[in-house]
Amino acid sequence: MSITVQVEGTDESEWAVEYRWDRDTGILTASSAAPAVGDGVSGSVEITGADGSWLILDLASGSIRGVEVAVWPDVRTVRTLGPPNEVRAGRLTIPHAEPDTRVASFEVPTLLIAETDAAERTVHFRVGRAKAMQTVRIARDILIEVDGANAIAGVWLLNVPPHPDDV
Repeated sequence: MSITVQVEGTDESEWAVEYRWDRDTGILTASSAAPAVGDGVSGSVEITGADGSWLILDLASGSIRGVEVAVWPDVRTVRTLGPPNEVRAGRLTIPHAEPDTRVASFEVPTLLIAETDAAERTVHFRVGRAKAMQTVRIARDILIEVDGANAIAGVWLLNVPPHPDDV
């Protein structure tokens, strides 16, 4: 199963990102300051890995505005890890089937793999098996990879602050 998005170009992708760590649970939240624009649904899309991991996409007016890592998959540390060189500014919206629906929450089970650099400041989540065809910057430190069928193929979190227990 996949999450299909509509990619809309924009000149404004430098919205600040606020990171929050929950000290007790290890949940990491990355929220964009981008305004809610559009008439789509508000709610969340939960991507669940076979290992019990959860990656939650926050929706406001149909646009993806944040990411929450509720249950971490096993994280593979790689020596060097950096986002793709070609990144376009944009907004990603998730179309809704019901015209009168304003709030939605749904779960999508798929393969979920996480990798990080040695400093744990860059985190890349691969979603499913599809290969990314384009990378869209929805905020300064949040990139979403989209495959050829306009399905989410990955999520990048950049400049992640250390967990409070690691400081």
